[in-house]
Amino acid sequence: MIKKIELLSPAGNAEIGIAAVDCGADAVYIGAPKFGARKAAGTSIEDIKRLTEYAHPFGVNVYAAVNTLFYDEEIEEVRRLIFDLYDAGIDGIIFQDFGLLEMDLPPVKLIASTQTDNYHPERIRFIDSIGVDRIILARELSLRQIKEISQTTQAELEFFVHGALCVSFSGRCYISKALFDRSGNRGECAQFCRMAFDLLDENENPIIKNRYPLSLKDLNLSDYLKDLIDAGISSFKIEGRLKDVNYVKNVTAFYRNLLDEIIDNSDEIERASVGKSYADFVPAPEKSFNRGFTSFFINGKADRLASLSTPKSTGELIGKVIKSGEGFIKLNNKKDITTGDGLCYFDNEGNLNGFYVNKIANDSIFYDGNFVVPKNTDIYRNFDRLFEKKLELKTERKIDISFLISLDERSISIKAECEDGVSVSKKFEVEFTPPAKENAFIELLKKQFSKTGNTIYNVKNVGVDKGKISFLAISQINGFRRETLKELTKLRVEYHEKKRTSFFKPRYTNYYKKEIDYRENVVNRLAENFYIKCGAEKIERGLDYTEEFQNKPLMTSRYCILEEIGICRKTTGGNSKAYYLKNRNGKFELKFDCKNCLMEVYIR
Repeated sequence: MIKKIELLSPAGNAEIGIAAVDCGADAVYIGAPKFGARKAAGTSIEDIKRLTEYAHPFGVNVYAAVNTLFYDEEIEEVRRLIFDLYDAGIDGIIFQDFGLLEMDLPPVKLIASTQTDNYHPERIRFIDSIGVDRIILARELSLRQIKEISQTTQAELEFFVHGALCVSFSGRCYISKALFDRSGNRGECAQFCRMAFDLLDENENPIIKNRYPLSLKDLNLSDYLKDLIDAGISSFKIEGRLKDVNYVKNVTAFYRNLLDEIIDNSDEIERASVGKSYADFVPAPEKSFNRGFTSFFINGKADRLASLSTPKSTGELIGKVIKSGEGFIKLNNKKDITTGDGLCYFDNEGNLNGFYVNKIANDSIFYDGNFVVPKNTDIYRNFDRLFEKKLELKTERKIDISFLISLDERSISIKAECEDGVSVSKKFEVEFTPPAKENAFIELLKKQFSKTGNTIYNVKNVGVDKGKISFLAISQINGFRRETLKELTKLRVEYHEKKRTSFFKPRYTNYYKKEIDYRENVVNRLAENFYIKCGAEKIERGLDYTEEFQNKPLMTSRYCILEEIGICRKTTGGNSKAYYLKNRNGKFELKFDCKNCLMEVYIR
């Protein structure tokens, strides 16, 4: 059986989602009006409907993120919202709260968010056993772990391949709620991990000062797509529902090209949607927002994961300063820098500074300001003006079709067939009038049927079966073509909707734990009922409900600060008995499970 491979892109609104479709996404995920893990990226039902209507003729799925926890008083609101989303054409619901599985739901695909803590194999096997359609795996997993999970899992597996990384295991970060009353599990994360800290030893001596030890680089697994397919991943997810349209277009087009090359060289996989994208830019992810790239734990262990000096975008490294003075620099690399570009660099204290290019003359780059950038400084470009201009141009996506036209003296029969085999046939009655020049009329037919205007189609071939031909005016030909293509699009939508899933009924299999603690994030009666039906005997409510934050790890991470800065306790026997992070928001104790390479953050 041929496996379908899906490129899944983010959308902060309908316009960004449509741009993602045009650039080659096989699916798009977008925030529901409420209860999405990015509260700032909620979208109206009307806009979601507009996106699904645009996406479905291409066979592109649209998933709605309803992936926050919800309280008892919100249960009915969530249920009604999901029905509204289904009526708007949504193909899947991304969820976190298991209370959702206890609701009467429309027949829509259910996707277990990475917020459901999909790291431990037994947890993933349980979620698979209850019958959800897809599981979004934790970013911290390695290729080896993914392959082992795939071998014992029936559900589709989705994995993030690009974008921002949370330092904590998803769904297991409570520090934003504890400090700022803004819960990450309710879509209001205050970005604690992107703040500056001092790292202190047991005597409060600073090891690092005013740096960003919890701010990770951005994920980029573009070199591992084939390996991930072989390991069992079928959906390749780009992070970024808060990113702008140019970011989404650039990164989507980049991964589209890579996946197409892999698919074209395999007989075992195929693309999950249809249509070719036509863009006026060459995608380059390093030109869009990034903090530097990492492959994270895909190979089991990673080096230098943090962006210690800044949580901001540095963009692409373009060269080194070979000469400088007040208001100008010369670089060792004559890259295509132009006026209006944004350049940046790290000063001697490790702080990020930047400027816009005002003028280029005699190989020198001039900027406003009386500061001097030191010789041998690395220069980055975090805004490429000409590249951004190209991204603003319209990108089109077209489905290849062929026409077969049959003529007789009283009718014209038209068959239009798409590249994926979807076809429609139409017959139109006409008045018989013999053409003055039969061959010329045939060429006119081919010419007019090769035009598709602003439709989603690209005509690859027009065939004509000659009978006793009746002359048709150009207006008639164009009308018949438009009517046929309209019917074809309608059929494509109907074909897509037939693929929507059946009604979900959970299979209540035994949970692997009898006692459930706060980390399962149970905050409503439906979630509690669900776990009871799965054999749980004791259930502790989640911290979003109890707000009992003392003496509990409020952030759990596979990333370790000590390993990052070269004082790993396992390999160097770190001298300090205790380590702390400190900033204006408080002092936070770090605890280390060195056996399992885990780090925990506590409030002190």
